[in-house]
Amino acid sequence: MNAEATPAEIYGPLLARVQESGILSDSKAFVDAVPLRPIAAIMADFAKLSGDDRELLSFVNANFVLPQMADAAVPGQSVLPLRTYIRSMWPNLAREPEAGPANSSAIAIGHRHVVPGGRFREIYYWDSFFTLLGLVRDGELALANGIVDAMTDLIEDHGHVPNGSRTYYIGRSQPPVFHMMVALLDDQRPEVIARRLAAMKREHAWWMADEDKVAPGSAKSHVVRLADGSLLNRYWDPRDTPRDESWREDVETARESRRKPTQVYRDLRAGAESGWDFSSRWLEDNSLASIRTTAIAPVDLNAFLFGLETAISAGGDADSAVFAERASQRSSAMLKHLWNDADGYFADYDLENGCISTCASAAALAPLLTGLAAQRQADATAGFVRQHLLAPGGLRTTLTESGQQWDSPNGWAPLQWIAVTGLRRYGHGTLAADIASRWIATVETTYARTGLLYEKYNVETAAIGGGGEYEPQVGFGWTNGVTADLIDGANEHIPKQGPSQ
Repeated sequence: MNAEATPAEIYGPLLARVQESGILSDSKAFVDAVPLRPIAAIMADFAKLSGDDRELLSFVNANFVLPQMADAAVPGQSVLPLRTYIRSMWPNLAREPEAGPANSSAIAIGHRHVVPGGRFREIYYWDSFFTLLGLVRDGELALANGIVDAMTDLIEDHGHVPNGSRTYYIGRSQPPVFHMMVALLDDQRPEVIARRLAAMKREHAWWMADEDKVAPGSAKSHVVRLADGSLLNRYWDPRDTPRDESWREDVETARESRRKPTQVYRDLRAGAESGWDFSSRWLEDNSLASIRTTAIAPVDLNAFLFGLETAISAGGDADSAVFAERASQRSSAMLKHLWNDADGYFADYDLENGCISTCASAAALAPLLTGLAAQRQADATAGFVRQHLLAPGGLRTTLTESGQQWDSPNGWAPLQWIAVTGLRRYGHGTLAADIASRWIATVETTYARTGLLYEKYNVETAAIGGGGEYEPQVGFGWTNGVTADLIDGANEHIPKQGPSQ
């Protein structure tokens, strides 16, 4: 059996029937299960089953070890101060190196690492950067380096960091922030610098695969070339099938759409790669069935890739000039096509309609984080944020209430940090401090009431966030990391850095 085969490839009709039947409350449970017998024997016996769901459930329980569900977190009044509680949580979220059970979907992780929490029982890509912020603050440097070493291993093994350490995630990545992890740890050992720089180049090559085959006005894989020749990137997944871990949900979404199911599945997969799963940014009419992620060149993805190219160019080797030019070309393309000058914010580019998207979102702050924005653009963005995105409890994700979790009224820890850090870079420290203090108050208020930290929050009412394909998860890696960093950094002097050009 192919070691990278997904559960859908291995179990085919069994997986489809289990997922579509709804006999398990969480679609992620079956794809994380471990078989107790040879797969051929399991499939032979499955072929003899009737159509009864109770028989199917008994069959699954007899032939698989289902993942142990996390004990339901019972809200209660907090006991420890918030910052002390965050520090105490790292041992609970840390995991030892894992080889992964035979014939399971787990990808081996050779270093001690941290998982987000709840149903997310494996390491995730962009989650890990925001978790690192707290680990570094709390002096957990060995654990932080273990995470970056694990990411380096994954790039070396797969050409990119998969969405998470499961075979069903290998086809897609997440926002490329590996270079930010490297910069955060700033390890000056020559052999470490060389290895991590090589990994950055390999990751960049994965995102840019097929760029030489993309004609103006077309797209292939993750690469798009606009009519004027400008090169940008999009989210994309080579598979056009339902996601293994959300099979039933994706099948139902495709049924509601008037488009070919294969295109809907690919757009759902691309939306999952974005980390914003899901958001009105990717939707035609705010219904998930209208998802069109692959028709969007996202502003934050391209800002992160600009950051990656800039980081590689600073490596000081023979490729520095090449990547400096790449960064310059991407900057020019973004400033030309992703800046809404009339309203004063960065936005995504709509590839099908050939124009900038009208969906305003917190992704607008990513070009400030990476230093791509001009000062006047950063000033205008700050004004737009103050007028439209600033909520009572932090930064709004979008201005749309679609029912999706990456829309209003939800706020997310990584978006708070990106905004705070980007605004500080351009001298908007007062607004940055305001966002940080509002976010900290939201987390602290909810923690005082429940004794827990959550994946997402309602920033209008300082409550637990909602929406999405699953119940709100507790833990929670990136909320812990970002909140710790914002609390500890509240009184630090952050010098103005401005544009990177």
